[in-house]
Formats: sequence, structure tokens, C-alpha cells
Amino acid sequence: MASATPPDHTPVNPRIPPEDSLIQYPCPFPIKVMGVHEDAFVEAIVAIATEHDPSFQAHTLERRPSSSGKYLGLTVIVTATSRTQLDNLYRALTGHPLVKYVL
Repeated sequence: MASATPPDHTPVNPRIPPEDSLIQYPCPFPIKVMGVHEDAFVEAIVAIATEHDPSFQAHTLERRPSSSGKYLGLTVIVTATSRTQLDNLYRALTGHPLVKYVL
């Protein structure tokens, strides 16, 4: 029996030195989040955004319901302070059960 090749442990998002980043921190950073059109979805996104950006203001959320009304698109604008912060924010958003897509 042939031995299995160990999995590649290369990070999906390798470290980029600040001088090579296309983003200059801190900066406003919009994130689009699509989920089920219900109050719990909005509340969860506000809580996640606030956890990762304490200066986030819930009233700045842009809301766009789908044509059927079943889904809601949110544009969340956070103050990005680092790649690590954004990576952690994306992980928290994509890991939430009410979230369908994050762009």
C-alpha cells in the first residue's frame, strides 16, 4: 500500500508584509453579507461587526432585500486596522449559520 502524501499546510492567505499590502490601514472597508431576511440576522451581523470593530455604528448598515423578500443583503463598513482583523471578521461572518454569502 502506498503511503499517503501529507496535506499541504500552506496558509490560504499567506502573510503579506505591510509595505506590500494594497490596503493602507486604517481605512473604511465595505463587506457585503447576504443572509435570511430576519431580525436575528441583522442583530448577529451588527454584533460580529462591533466585536471586530468597536467603532462600528449599526445605523451605517445598508440594507437591500431580495426581490422575493426571503434574503437580505447588508453592506457593513468597518474600520479595517489590519489583515488579521479582516481575516478574523470574515471567519466570524462566514461561520454564522444565518449567513449565506460574504463578499
